[in-house]
Amino acid sequence: MPIGLFPGRFQPFHKAHLMDVRNALKEVDSLIVLIGSAQYANTPDNPFSSEERKKMIADVLKAEKIRNCKIFVLEDINDDSKWVGYVRSNLPRFDIVFSGNPRVINLFREKNVPVRKIRLIKNISGTLIRQNIINDRTWA
Repeated sequence: MPIGLFPGRFQPFHKAHLMDVRNALKEVDSLIVLIGSAQYANTPDNPFSSEERKKMIADVLKAEKIRNCKIFVLEDINDDSKWVGYVRSNLPRFDIVFSGNPRVINLFREKNVPVRKIRLIKNISGTLIRQNIINDRTWA
């Protein structure tokens, strides 16, 4: 029964993330959604608190009737050499990582953890959504 890990800041969780969750669940029996950078909030790059992000994700998963996901929250330790070990020691076992972030992909691959690279979807990006928030434009 393979278990996947989907790490991200999820600032905010958006439709492409939901698609990534659905695609990952085609390959694993359950998925750990890891909200990283938990200590950051109320900044242009991190407008939502970890509690807000967790609720956002939980609400979407519930509305979409996705039950085989668990949400965890971790603060950053800002030490790439220790990060994968830190993640492993603070989460349940996982067998494969799903990410589109080159840094995350490299860190897990360096530790011989299987990784599936997520393809980014054009015109759906947290950066664009955050810009809309900053400029008081519709973003939901």
